Amino acid sequence: MASRSSDLFAAAQRRIPGGVNSPVRAFRHVEAEPFFVERAQGAKVWDVDGNEYIDYVGSWGPAILGHAPSVTINAVCEAAARGLSFGIPNPLEVEMAELLCKWMPAIEKVRMVNSGTEATMSCLRLARAFTGRDKIIKFDGCYHGHVDALLVKTGSGALTHRRPDSAGVPQAFVDLTISLPFNNAELVRAAFRQNKNEIAAVLLEPIPANAGLYFPRQDFLAILREECTKQGALLIFDEVMTGFRVARGGAQEIYGVAPDLSALGKVIGGGLPVGAFGGKAEIMDQLSPDGPVYQAGTLSGNPLAMAAGLAQLRELERINGWKLLEKLGAQFEKVARDAISEARIDVTLHRIGSMFCLFFASEPIVDLSGAQRSDLKMFAKFFHACLKRGVYFAPSQFETGFISTAHTPEDIERTGAVMREALASL
Repeated sequence: MASRSSDLFAAAQRRIPGGVNSPVRAFRHVEAEPFFVERAQGAKVWDVDGNEYIDYVGSWGPAILGHAPSVTINAVCEAAARGLSFGIPNPLEVEMAELLCKWMPAIEKVRMVNSGTEATMSCLRLARAFTGRDKIIKFDGCYHGHVDALLVKTGSGALTHRRPDSAGVPQAFVDLTISLPFNNAELVRAAFRQNKNEIAAVLLEPIPANAGLYFPRQDFLAILREECTKQGALLIFDEVMTGFRVARGGAQEIYGVAPDLSALGKVIGGGLPVGAFGGKAEIMDQLSPDGPVYQAGTLSGNPLAMAAGLAQLRELERINGWKLLEKLGAQFEKVARDAISEARIDVTLHRIGSMFCLFFASEPIVDLSGAQRSDLKMFAKFFHACLKRGVYFAPSQFETGFISTAHTPEDIERTGAVMREALASL
């Protein structure tokens, strides 16, 4: 049946590659066309055909207060009235820097950028300059943006479209990247032995959230910290997803491991394009204009993104948002587990705070190979059964779901009922 969404998608395909501006939005993993959103408010989105959905994507993470929270909208409007962009320092940049360093003590100095990709790319350049080494260790399934050297056995959209590597990446870049299975400390030690004095950094999502969602084994992060210190390499945490979402101080607060550098994004922009990276002062001081490592961006630290991010973070703290998110997350886990138990289908639920994933596979799932055991056709059927009933989960088995403070207990109970119906229909 014709719809405004299908008409828009047809028009988009004529002018935009694949009809989308980011690959996972294409819905190809679930063998469908995407719907187009007209508006969003709180925990709901409405498409251009008037359908309402309870949203568990939340713009892929940043909508931690829900969509269009008044505190953030008001802050953006006030900032916009004073000017959209200056290309000159503004006070909000300093306020954001102070807040990030306060909430993440491992960050002594920080620089704003415009995306998580820029943040991880800058961390790599900085690590290589600081150590005088070229090679990087990363982990299979961890996604760090579309940086050439990091599109090796990656996650997120690349994994969704069954292209874990990218065309156009020179082999020389790939040769400098060592990708290992997550949670295998012995292979990390072996890589250091085999590449003595060549590894600049170990880069990872401390909680991988781009190949589904799974967790570090006990002491895995602490072992990485120990090995990096021993080998003279930097430990870089990509907390673009987890920063200020799983806890006030991110995953590094939960696991008690301090990285040398951290990449941030999502929540600190309040829905606007933003990223940041920071760490030890002696490392960050290598950046221009003080040091030899060049990094720049005309819109970095722009007043709209800073205003939105500051408003969101301060509101989270004011309402003790992490306590509320844990309560809502626990309720979601209960209704989901009840639905799974009734269905008697192999589904593994992972959750930490307000982040979750349902793998259509049996336990244990501790790395990419475990996640890839999932039944993708079963997931697609489940996705469509939920969407038809007004619940929008991410259109890929290999993405994470997000709960916001705007989700109500009633929203979650309704979601549990939809999941029961959807699983029963499989």
